[in-house]
Amino acid sequence: MSIERIAVLGGGAWGTALAMTAARAGRKVTLWEHDAVNAERLAKQRESRFLPGVRIEDGIAVTRELSDAARAEAILLVVPAQVLRQVATSLSALIAPGTPLIACAKGIEHGSRKFMTEIVEECAPKAAPAILSGPSFAADVARGLPTAVTLAADDEATAAALSQALATPRFRPYQSTDRRGVEVGGAIKNVLAIASGIVTGRGLGASASAALTTRGFGELVRFGRAHGGKTETMMGLSGLGDLILTCSSPQSRNFSFGVNLGRGDKIGEIHGKTGLAEGAFTAPVLLDMARERGVDMPIASAVADVLADRLSVGEAIDSLLARPVGAEIVRG
Repeated sequence: MSIERIAVLGGGAWGTALAMTAARAGRKVTLWEHDAVNAERLAKQRESRFLPGVRIEDGIAVTRELSDAARAEAILLVVPAQVLRQVATSLSALIAPGTPLIACAKGIEHGSRKFMTEIVEECAPKAAPAILSGPSFAADVARGLPTAVTLAADDEATAAALSQALATPRFRPYQSTDRRGVEVGGAIKNVLAIASGIVTGRGLGASASAALTTRGFGELVRFGRAHGGKTETMMGLSGLGDLILTCSSPQSRNFSFGVNLGRGDKIGEIHGKTGLAEGAFTAPVLLDMARERGVDMPIASAVADVLADRLSVGEAIDSLLARPVGAEIVRG
């Protein structure tokens, strides 16, 4: 299976970075952007307003017509998690049967509580769903800095072909067939990054940050196993790798959101400063899903309680420190 024509849906920072990566890999790339102003800037100035100073390759075709993108042999869905359903539904009637649709958003849909590839399966049933996730910042990828991610599809040959189509010496997509394990890591790490940011903003020290990230990883594994993910997947790039990156860098909107919470800022004010922090929207959904399957997630629960104003930051920290000391076991 050879893939030469790739479409990227979404002209934000991550979509633009992935379009540039596909072009560097030698593919013919179409970049679809819904917003007229951003589309014009991409097409004429060859620069995204989300990635100032980074020039887009001249060979990337920019379009606002979904039908243009639908002719590609593989399509990257690089739109926000809560918009993915709408885009996948619109795309469904336009694509050829078996076309890989690769979800690149990290989150869980509100209301339905579905993961990204479940939405693809429901809204575009003749497509081949896949997921791309891992420790990556758009600015790094756009500038060609070394990055490794995981790309999962049910069929091993499809996963391998997609990984090969996007691979460059500086962008390494490692293939997997564990879709659920990959997307669980991408969704949960955003919530845990808020908790890590709170610890930093509160000035609790590096030791506390390391402890929280480690215990948070245990929550990630428990939740993932309960929803069909494999432990070895979550110990890789899309789980542990993404968690480490997101819980330690101010480039992460979720981490920065938590830092501001820890410093005492109000939630409404923080959204204006940091932009969309997907973990703030994922937290209550994640907690409901964990309770349904009896998964203990005290850190995620504390984040959800703070965001819902059920606990103050100080009370949430005290509640975690008051938990009984027991054996250190990461259970599936």
